[in-house]
Amino acid sequence: MSEVLIENVRLIDPAAGLDTSGALLVREGRIADLGPALGRPEGAEVIDGAGAVLCPGLVDMRVSLGEPGHEYRGTVETAALAAAAGGITTLAALPDTDPAIDDPALVRFLIARGHETASLDVLPYGALTRGCAGEEMAELGLLRDAGAVAFGDGARAIDPARMLYLALSYSRGLGARIVQHPEEPSLASGGAATRGELATRLGLPSIPPAAEAIMVARDLRLAEITKGALHFAHVSTAEALELIRAAKARGVDVTCDTAPPYFDLNETAIGAYRTYAKLSPPLRAEADRAAVAAALADGTIDAIASDHTPRDADDKRLPFAQAAAGGVGLTTLLAVTLARVHAGEIGLAEALALLTCKPAKLLGSPAGTLAKGAAADLCLFDPDRIWQVESGKLPGKAQNTPFDGRALEGVVLGTWKNGRRVFGSPAA
Repeated sequence: MSEVLIENVRLIDPAAGLDTSGALLVREGRIADLGPALGRPEGAEVIDGAGAVLCPGLVDMRVSLGEPGHEYRGTVETAALAAAAGGITTLAALPDTDPAIDDPALVRFLIARGHETASLDVLPYGALTRGCAGEEMAELGLLRDAGAVAFGDGARAIDPARMLYLALSYSRGLGARIVQHPEEPSLASGGAATRGELATRLGLPSIPPAAEAIMVARDLRLAEITKGALHFAHVSTAEALELIRAAKARGVDVTCDTAPPYFDLNETAIGAYRTYAKLSPPLRAEADRAAVAAALADGTIDAIASDHTPRDADDKRLPFAQAAAGGVGLTTLLAVTLARVHAGEIGLAEALALLTCKPAKLLGSPAGTLAKGAAADLCLFDPDRIWQVESGKLPGKAQNTPFDGRALEGVVLGTWKNGRRVFGSPAA
């Protein structure tokens, strides 16, 4: 493979504390050198970054692929197209497919499907319980050996306390985290919006915000007892974040992520029954949105994930209470995160850490760095260029974005996987 020099860029590598102007040299798919004073090797392809930011390829730690079982919603291939357009080169795939990822062969299948795209590494979560049904624990050791990076039941809460207790105890020996969808099932069942004035006015079945905090409080105690590693996905309420913050201070092995809708939108986005904004958990009150944004800045939240959940148009063309929850987010992950940078709430390097090295560390992946010798997984973006999100024009199959119509600052100009450009034209 020929050498590629990407010059005239702002190099940001949060893992190394690097933020400098310069260039980066790719040789045989790996980062050969980088810094402010690189010469042009003879015969190298030279790309002018025009002052844009060059950072590690993004690592998205929560993605529903649709494959296997719901290919009409999305596949690994269509997710790879959307991911490349969003600067994402590594993603963790949820296990609640059909069939669920409760068999080592299915873990290996998803890893292989990622390699086939040549633009994306797929890191599968293993199902904690068989069929993600919450009744019988899956063979966690075999799934781990096959390549599962962590365990959970996807969008379904791990409900029986004893099941989670045993899983946290057992997973310690496997060196893997248990990932929880923090929502008390009996309180959330049948709900479509956050309980409050808006849900009442719209006549929607509602979920009390405390459903999240109640599950978080229970599970933190179980993690404390077992010394197991616990991760809460898409945390969306101030109360839950305060519980997690306090548990971290006590030394509990707990981490959490959130998704862009929970720090950029509030419950008013559902408007007059706008089903693209029906998510799980539901959008919250403005006070909770502000608390999530603050938790990004103070370090309580360990990563930002897209929570990409593709839905077919027919899944959403239903009355709000019956419509499927979920929104796509691969292509908008970076730009919506940058909104908090433009608002002055968090620094650019800190925001990129939540999208690169921090999720990579949680997943045990070597991705998310510009270190010499690392795979040349790269994202080149202009943080100030404006674009508008338009449902129907996004890359990939599903178009159910809660950000439809939103103007965003931050355009991905190029994405490289193992040194090969997988998105953007040479003139970009």
